[in-house]
Amino acid sequence: MIRVLVVDDEALVRSGLRMILESSGEIVVVGEARDGDEAVSAVARLRPHVVLMDVRMPGSDGLDAARRILADPDAPKVIMLTTFDLDEYVHEALRLGAVGFLLKDTRPRELVAGVRTVAAGQAMLSPTVTKRLIGAFVERVPSRAEAARRKLAALTGREEDVVRALARGLSNAEIGRELALSEATVKAHVSSVLAKLGLANRVQAAILVHDAELL
Repeated sequence: MIRVLVVDDEALVRSGLRMILESSGEIVVVGEARDGDEAVSAVARLRPHVVLMDVRMPGSDGLDAARRILADPDAPKVIMLTTFDLDEYVHEALRLGAVGFLLKDTRPRELVAGVRTVAAGQAMLSPTVTKRLIGAFVERVPSRAEAARRKLAALTGREEDVVRALARGLSNAEIGRELALSEATVKAHVSSVLAKLGLANRVQAAILVHDAELL
């Protein structure tokens, strides 16, 4: 069973999320929290696999909580809940190590699938949502772009091809088809890219490519 902690300041939202997630038969909501402070305490106490957390909450918000939770080497996966007007906060959360985000109007089936994906160790990179939001809110500061390009210069040509495709939201299978590589080879290239760049996940690699203005 996938253990999930639901964090939102609205009781009705928490109840709805619990109902949707537990209806899958594969997910159990081990706890709920109303703000960032409660979330941090609940993670330490309940040890969930995934934290589904709202960005904006009274007091300690989701971004502050994500920063504190993800500082632990054994931290659970963190998915941010957001609306379009809060995407700047989500971008920062992804930089901190959150593995993705879901919009609050996500369909129940997609919510469950997203939690499954993250629990399986994959980041959520939707070509229709994630790329658009990350691209729209990356700060186009010349010094940041230059620093990102210098970092990416450590990659081989093939690794750069892979990471560019990854930043477009393609899965390993899709990257393999586009670059005529096996899925296993793509997976090896992704692992090598993350290791060389000192990144935690695919989302951070995608952000780095957007920072470098390579898309």
